[in-house]
Amino acid sequence: MKIIEIHKIIEPIPASDGAGVKLKRSIGVEPNYFDPFLMLDEFGSENSEDYIGGFPPHPHRGIETVTYMIAGDFEHEDSTGGKGRMSTGDVQWMKTGSGIIHSEMPAMKEGKLHGFQLWINMPAKLKMSKPEYIYIKANKMSTHKDEDKRVKVIAGKFERAEGLIKGHNVEPFYFDVELKKNKEFKFDLPSTHNSLIYLINGKIKIGNNNHQKVENSKLILLERGEKLKVYASSNAKFLLIAGKPIEEQIARGGPFVMNTKQEILQAVEDYHKGTFVK
Repeated sequence: MKIIEIHKIIEPIPASDGAGVKLKRSIGVEPNYFDPFLMLDEFGSENSEDYIGGFPPHPHRGIETVTYMIAGDFEHEDSTGGKGRMSTGDVQWMKTGSGIIHSEMPAMKEGKLHGFQLWINMPAKLKMSKPEYIYIKANKMSTHKDEDKRVKVIAGKFERAEGLIKGHNVEPFYFDVELKKNKEFKFDLPSTHNSLIYLINGKIKIGNNNHQKVENSKLILLERGEKLKVYASSNAKFLLIAGKPIEEQIARGGPFVMNTKQEILQAVEDYHKGTFVK
């Protein structure tokens, strides 16, 4: 089996979104697209001024957004009438399809807020489908734990722990891994998938080849292969995310991702005419 090695190590770029929420953006800048992943943001601060403005109502079409709360609370409300509160450890997997207008606002005025938002492309045949949500509460998430590590499974399967995302077109894996110092995490991935590791904290080595030191808030794009090996030089926490590429042309226009420029212009027109939400 081919060992998976590092393709590229990327330093996330400081950015802001919504009403001034400070974040670190990796996918969506360089690289602009890592099929099927369109964007990856890490948001987090202990200073409420960095997040209190939240993400007021805004539209999406043609993508899926996966929000994972590591610490803190967010309130969600949308144009379908959906409303909910995300707390520490929760996941909201939203398939925007033909269109949705939603807001995500902090349900806290102080304390630490920390989380991630991943955008996943949708294939042309699903882009105009009905919006759909999957909520995963922290206490319902399947977790593997042994002497060396803890693996929370949002999507895919690790040992006997299996995520609640089933029958998805990109066959995703999404793990939150905590690995102890001097221990190794091993996992077999399909050679068809593009995969990445986002190192949240700690220091790790990936594969067999020598590479520059990887520590704290780094995006690591991986080469295709079958066997992933991650060694922790210190206690480490990272996300492992993988998915099967869609391999379709994309056109981007802010919160809309379609296949052609004309479809983007149509989304903008629908939004301004008030016919966006079906």
